[in-house]
Amino acid sequence: MKITAIHCFPILVGWRNQLLIKVETDEGVYGWGESGLSGRERAVIGAIDHYREFLIGRDPMQAGALWQELYRSQYFEGGRVLSAAISAIDIALYDIKGKALGVPVYQLLGGRQRDRIPAFATAPAEPGPEMIEQAKQLQDAGWSCIRFVPTGQNATDCFEPRESIAKTAPWMVRAREVLGPEVALGIDYHHRLSVAEAAAFCQRMPSGTLDFIEEPIRDETPSAYESLRQLTDVPFAIGEEFSSKWQFLPYIERNLHQFNRLDICNVGGFTEAMKVAGWSEAHYVDLMPHNPLGPICTAASVHLAASIPNFAWLECRSSPVEQLGFDNTEIFPVQVSLQGSAYVVPDVPGLGVDVDENYVRSLNFRFSEPPHLRRRDGSYTNW
Repeated sequence: MKITAIHCFPILVGWRNQLLIKVETDEGVYGWGESGLSGRERAVIGAIDHYREFLIGRDPMQAGALWQELYRSQYFEGGRVLSAAISAIDIALYDIKGKALGVPVYQLLGGRQRDRIPAFATAPAEPGPEMIEQAKQLQDAGWSCIRFVPTGQNATDCFEPRESIAKTAPWMVRAREVLGPEVALGIDYHHRLSVAEAAAFCQRMPSGTLDFIEEPIRDETPSAYESLRQLTDVPFAIGEEFSSKWQFLPYIERNLHQFNRLDICNVGGFTEAMKVAGWSEAHYVDLMPHNPLGPICTAASVHLAASIPNFAWLECRSSPVEQLGFDNTEIFPVQVSLQGSAYVVPDVPGLGVDVDENYVRSLNFRFSEPPHLRRRDGSYTNW
């Protein structure tokens, strides 16, 4: 079997772009993959264009060797753009291999360890009575892990961290009071805080209010997380921005976090994700995969979650209180199903997802840009 073509489809699904890729072979078997570098799809397409030059004619069954060649075939190896391209290709190759062998992808990863993949849902309303109502609705529907967003999360022009933490912390306390002790509660601060601000936020709540805080600060400096670790007992859920096992290295080895928000469409696909998962297991760190994209990312994450012992929850963006349109059935007529608060592990060969290619080819690419946030003094801050 030989690779004959690699096609890129940057399309707007819901309010966010998805970059889908299709790898074709001379035996008619094809695979779908997805890149996770949202908002910079054309940069990833450029990398795939380079990789296509030497992938045509290669054996798609040799995913591990091809991963090494893709990573090491340039002097300036690594980085988020190249790793996002490698991720999409690697996922597609596993889809091809599963179809060619007639087995689900999880069989290629050691077999299935669970039948259902527990998911967590996001209450999208900012802190206030509506947020509490959404969380209660999720709890009543059987969701055992709920994530919140802080005040200012939906800002389009200005975000002030201190104002946000002052308004958000009391509503986290209220959520714990209303929802009780059994449901796991977390919040995603989208790396908008400093160490001091993140510590101040956590210290404003009684111990046990939150089961995790996600991405409170940026990830470039592990020692900053080490400092924050000494200032709070709230577990950290981080890693969605990491593009390799090497980026995970200091966090795992220094026991800085408790949940890996690994994104299989950014970290390097199945080939790299399985290495991070095994490494995490040795340090008692559970995977809590980042899944903000579409059904291809979801399917790949489900197969990964089914194959590893150290798994917590998979992110879901199509809950009873949040319907973003990322799983559009016109585009994805075959996809992994959500039953209640868990995904069912598919038993069909490959990923268990397919794309209406004719429909996708009729769609046009639209540039999508997140807000460029400033503080009140005019300086830029993180989105």
